[in-house]
Amino acid sequence: MYPMDLLGAWIPSCLTCRLRARLKCEAPLLSPLMAAVAQNANSTLSPASSPKIRRQPSSRRRGNSQLPPVQTVESHEAALKSIRAYLRSRTNYDAFPVSFRVIVLDSKLEVRKALQCLLLNGVVSAPLWNSEKSRFAGMLTVSDIIHLIQYYYHTATYESAAADVEIVRLENLRHIENFLGVEPVPLLREHPTSSLFDAARRLIETHARRLPLLDIDTETGHEVIVSVLTQYRLLKFIAINCVKDVAHLHMSLRRLKIGTYVSASPNTPIQSPTDTEGEKSGENPFHPIATATLDTRVFDVVHMFSERGISAVPIIDENGVVVNLYETVDVITLVRLGAYQSLDLTIAEALNQRSPDFPAVHRLVVVEGEAEEKQGGRKGRLLGIITHSDVLRYIVGEVGIIGEASEEGEEEDTRFDS
Repeated sequence: MYPMDLLGAWIPSCLTCRLRARLKCEAPLLSPLMAAVAQNANSTLSPASSPKIRRQPSSRRRGNSQLPPVQTVESHEAALKSIRAYLRSRTNYDAFPVSFRVIVLDSKLEVRKALQCLLLNGVVSAPLWNSEKSRFAGMLTVSDIIHLIQYYYHTATYESAAADVEIVRLENLRHIENFLGVEPVPLLREHPTSSLFDAARRLIETHARRLPLLDIDTETGHEVIVSVLTQYRLLKFIAINCVKDVAHLHMSLRRLKIGTYVSASPNTPIQSPTDTEGEKSGENPFHPIATATLDTRVFDVVHMFSERGISAVPIIDENGVVVNLYETVDVITLVRLGAYQSLDLTIAEALNQRSPDFPAVHRLVVVEGEAEEKQGGRKGRLLGIITHSDVLRYIVGEVGIIGEASEEGEEEDTRFDS
């Protein structure tokens, strides 16, 4: 055993040896670091003696500027011309993904089965095929269902309508349109290799929301339904592929006169939205937009769809504030439930029957904001409505409209081949 005095002297000596050994091991690492620090200090204190180092040019790319682009009328017009040129250089094929599907219905199919097929596949329209003649036979759209509802509402009881819809075929809907006095629309079609700009002009000229794309089978010579180009798909294609140009479209929609707006001032007293005489005389503050309330009958709104060729009606309260939107897609729900005689329901009752997976609204409702409220208006009150065709018409440019224009600028496309 070591005495306490020897142990006390041994411990510091051991620690000293270990510390010296550790410093010797780390000296090669610390010396260059300290030398560099000293050199930097000397160069800072005496800049005249600092060595001149030539910097090598950086090979890294500079990042894009985060500053917003300069917005001018010229830049807006240039972006619009660039989008039009891009549409002229792309075909209808380019608007579709690599893999897609198309739902085609035989014209001999019963109406009830056709509606079930539309609902199961999450679509609201489909091309029709005449299997006897092996050719395209038109489109089944929501307007056809509206005409069917009007026909049964006026001519049949609930029991007879429910039984008839089980056997009536799609090819017979043309006779129903003739009975109602609906003017037939000529068949529309476009080749898949034609330019997107030509297709867009065709959609606007004919008030159509969708355009069937047909090709010819080189072996049989028969028509082939490739797909259906819709206004929504076309605008989505522009938004995805023309991001830089779209960013320069900074001018307001109302300044560009895109959409339909009320013609009266915010202080105009509100009358009944379904008052036809008031609309003709210009006393309705929401003219020329068709409106309804939660107490309006469903059949009155269905009649607006058919008469005006529109696809949606804003639902307002007693102060003109928009509370909802009733669409032609809602009509499919009534037919699916067999509610042909339920058109006397109010809009509030019909909206309660909407399914949880109700499709999204593809239009914008313009309402008054805080600025209009300060001028005597009411926040949330209806000011206008903007549809796909309104935006597409502006992008394509001024085109001649075939037929009589509708208020919302939309009208259903072709139905059936005779």
